[in-house]
Amino acid sequence: MTADSPDSPGSPRSRRERPAKAALTREGIVATAVAILRTEGLRKVTMRRLAQELDTGPASLYVYVRNTDELHAAVLDELLGTIGPAPAEGTWRERLEKVLTAYTAVLLEHPSLARSALTSWPGGPHYLRLIETLLGLLHEGGVPRAQAAWGVDLLLQHATATAAEHAGEEPPGDWQALTRALRAAPADTHPHIASSADALLSGTPEARLSWAFRTLLNGIERTAVPD
Repeated sequence: MTADSPDSPGSPRSRRERPAKAALTREGIVATAVAILRTEGLRKVTMRRLAQELDTGPASLYVYVRNTDELHAAVLDELLGTIGPAPAEGTWRERLEKVLTAYTAVLLEHPSLARSALTSWPGGPHYLRLIETLLGLLHEGGVPRAQAAWGVDLLLQHATATAAEHAGEEPPGDWQALTRALRAAPADTHPHIASSADALLSGTPEARLSWAFRTLLNGIERTAVPD
């Protein structure tokens, strides 16, 4: 085999011999971003990292996605596709709570994405389907349309903020320190904390989330929006 042989390890290859790259599409870009999120976390879901994975230049991606915020919103919308329709069984309140709990669970799997969602809402088909489902359940319960519309925003904000709370790494002693501070609060200077310390620290995260949704629903159902 000579040095000029096409089979020589050091010889250049013609572009014709290279496998053709798949054409860029928004769907393909978002799917790749979701894969990076699952394996490397949201911080790695950048235009530069995405371009590297897709073997292209970052500038090529801006034709399909305007910026990183829009990319993160599209990733969230893709993940919302895992939320099924509202359950067929149960009251409208029970079914609505299950949908909201499923939404919260998706964000809890990726709390850094939840923090991003606080300022960059998705507008894709799965997010629209979620809003349509929630509005439909509120309408089924007889909630006036204006209250239902404002209420959906409030319910999703609470679910998103709950998941975003877990976006940072909590130092191991933080919860213990808070518990000690509340239980040690002097009754003469902090009488309400002293008498409510057990209640402040009670309840599982699941129970508190369910209570919050039911409390918000009670208010949404009874409180008219201003003219």
